[in-house]
Amino acid sequence: MNRREFLIRAGKAGASVAAACSVCGYFYDPAGPGPSSDKEATVSLPDFSVSGQARRMCVVRGENRTRAIQRAFDALGGIETFVKKGDRVLLKVNAAFASPAMLSATTHPDIVAETARLCFKAGASEVVVTDNPINDPASCFMLTGIGEAARSVGAEVLLPADDFFKPATVPGAELIIRWPLLYTPFEKTDKLIGISPVKDHHRSGASMSMKNWYGLLGGRRNIFHQDIHNIIKELAMMVRPSLVILDGMTTMMTNGPTGGSLSDLKQTDTMIVSTDQVAADAFAATLLGKTVRELPHIAKAEAAGAGVADYRLLNPVMI
Repeated sequence: MNRREFLIRAGKAGASVAAACSVCGYFYDPAGPGPSSDKEATVSLPDFSVSGQARRMCVVRGENRTRAIQRAFDALGGIETFVKKGDRVLLKVNAAFASPAMLSATTHPDIVAETARLCFKAGASEVVVTDNPINDPASCFMLTGIGEAARSVGAEVLLPADDFFKPATVPGAELIIRWPLLYTPFEKTDKLIGISPVKDHHRSGASMSMKNWYGLLGGRRNIFHQDIHNIIKELAMMVRPSLVILDGMTTMMTNGPTGGSLSDLKQTDTMIVSTDQVAADAFAATLLGKTVRELPHIAKAEAAGAGVADYRLLNPVMI
């Protein structure tokens, strides 16, 4: 795509954003529910990691997202290794912004569709796709293409509602204490897969697998930006996924997390699939030209027991 084509498409996308937000945005409260009272019972998420499985990781080089996902799962023994017949699978995507897929600020719809398709092929009884976006949820799922992609293969898109949030406290946490958590989508969930792009972030230095869980928080979560590395650590303590998928096909190198220009992007042609979110982020950091030392939340998450920062310990399959 040349710059002229990009500007034309971006202009059309901008018009769509304005139209959608004029309708949906009127009814959307970006603040969401506030912190709970002490009288409300708290909830916690179960451990969704696959029992009996050693930490595993695959890195695929290539240009086609769909093919890369297929090759990664094949190398890890097939998606059947992780998703069993009858499982209800939740895909936590990054749909934070009402932004077209070409800008790489959100999860690419091709990955959502293919992952959901593979889950159904493995015998999943249900696949649900969710996030609690910064912008109006309906607009975000429409303009990113995630909603259409999910529904095209039979997955359900679950948009956040006030009564979906329940107060959660992470044991040992200092920040996530009686904080509203997007809990309803997790009810009866058997497997959890996080799917996110690799991108720069102006506060944390990078937004990858662990930062993706930020979208599960309700309330005025922007206050956590003042302690960004610790909130990412606590998110990794709170969420133990079955798998994470990191899309490094096109990496947002600057002006993250929103970007907005093709000049922010770099073609890095890499897809990462791992059972260890810390290791996945540590490897993905190299696509941004950064080290673990430059991203303190990775070391903090490792110290909290959320995974290993030295991805080489997983003996990743490199394709």
